Amino acid sequence: MTPRSVVGSAVIAIALAACVRSEPGGLVLHNGKVFTADTLAPWAEAVLIRGERVVAVGSDADVLSEAGAGALRIDLAGRTVVPGFNDAHDHIGVPHGVWVVSVPDPVPEPSYALVRDSLRAAIARYPPGTWLRVAVGERVLSDGAARRWSLDSLAPDHPVALEAWSGHGTIYNDAALRDLDVDEGAGDPLGGRFDRDGSGRLTGLVEEYARWNLALRPVTDSAISAALRARGHEAVALGITSIQNMVTGMPPGALARVLPRLALPVRLRLISMPLTTAEGRAMGGWEALATVQSPGVTASGIKWILDGTPVERLALMRRPYSDRPGWHGRLNFPPDTLRAMLGEALAAQQQPMLHVVGDSAIAVALELMAELAPDSTWRRLRPRLEHGDGLSPDQYDLARRLGAIVVQNPSHFALGPVMTERLGATRQSSFQSMRTPLANGIAVAIGSDGPLSPFLNLMLATIHPNNPPEALTMEQAVRAYTWGSAFAEHAEADKGRLAPGQLADLAVLTQDVFTVPPSALPATASVLTILGGTVVHDPTGMVPVR
Repeated sequence: MTPRSVVGSAVIAIALAACVRSEPGGLVLHNGKVFTADTLAPWAEAVLIRGERVVAVGSDADVLSEAGAGALRIDLAGRTVVPGFNDAHDHIGVPHGVWVVSVPDPVPEPSYALVRDSLRAAIARYPPGTWLRVAVGERVLSDGAARRWSLDSLAPDHPVALEAWSGHGTIYNDAALRDLDVDEGAGDPLGGRFDRDGSGRLTGLVEEYARWNLALRPVTDSAISAALRARGHEAVALGITSIQNMVTGMPPGALARVLPRLALPVRLRLISMPLTTAEGRAMGGWEALATVQSPGVTASGIKWILDGTPVERLALMRRPYSDRPGWHGRLNFPPDTLRAMLGEALAAQQQPMLHVVGDSAIAVALELMAELAPDSTWRRLRPRLEHGDGLSPDQYDLARRLGAIVVQNPSHFALGPVMTERLGATRQSSFQSMRTPLANGIAVAIGSDGPLSPFLNLMLATIHPNNPPEALTMEQAVRAYTWGSAFAEHAEADKGRLAPGQLADLAVLTQDVFTVPPSALPATASVLTILGGTVVHDPTGMVPVR
């Protein structure tokens, strides 16, 4: 579907919704298989919507009776209905440059020789000055030949960025560094690193906050608007009605300026993600997000990235990496800085969101929380462990007492043998856990942090190729993706379930995700998405026009 037809469909859908709301009886969806995500009554046949809220959920007979003759009826013909998915961890970016595809999927990782071949072909196609970007893995990041001077000999006039698909490292050539105003005297920012050779010269490899600082570039209001609209329409086609966006690549002031002029088809939570300088944390500018007044848009929470991932061996582990003896990874911030971050969150009553992957990084974060405030205080804030891959059984009790929430990203479960290489088989068996934390009373939410499709992520959550015993049931996975994500943003009173009084956010699916084989799940889409009683996606015309 072209962008114009997507926008056109959305306009038509909203017009239809206005007709639906004008009906005195509201809208009733019946003859379906409705998963409510309500633990007391998880299954139903019909849903009645009036205004923006769900009025009744239950059997066809009961709901149709309550709806009365004035309701507009949609016969679901047995289709599956779920609460609208809530992506608890997304990064909406503004496209920049040209992506050069060296392999269809960066896992397994391309070699540097293959990357160079792909770059040669791209250089011949695109004029000088065009940014060329390539997704790479640790194999290229660790290759001493894949550095600035090698890229300079290949592409002296094209800015080149070899970007780790894990998001924690990039290799730039000289043209790119010049374009980004990085010179040889650049100092390491707090929490980040510019790699240098033995003579002190930049190699082009940048890690952690040095990498994210460079990713924030000037962008136009129209580019921001286009990126948000595109993400919104992509989301509703997949049954996603809420996105929690860790703001990267969009200056907060510009984002605050643009959003009031947009009418997005999804609910959007904006999460501050401050950057750093050589002098410390750069906290200015983020207050602009709190001023945004746009329907369906909220701003809350603050995210800090405490360590990297096992892919590039930057997650801070208690025991050394199996394939690099003596190396434990590293913490991006000294414990005193983390203590200050948590103290600021307490003072502002702001939900802290901590990217923590290694078991040692998680231990530092949890222990500092326990030192700073009573369990009850943290439970009110609901601190989030973004990824939380290394959360270990000996940490469950403290995490539960503090009210910590694990926000997991199932697309990370498909990394294959790299995880065994880094961790060893024994340690991997307790890594990226989902089932066990849930069983121990720790809330789990799901976000994409990668491919947006909930159905790809549901497949991976329910088979968990890295650690099969930790796979969830489909009911557990869908609930984590709906109610769990709403709980993770303090919004469970309004969304995450299909129950009387909840916002009418839901999706009617093209197939029954609870019964199809796992391999069939990624082909699923939404045939009807409703946001607060408003139809925002109806590609087949399910809503009858009176």
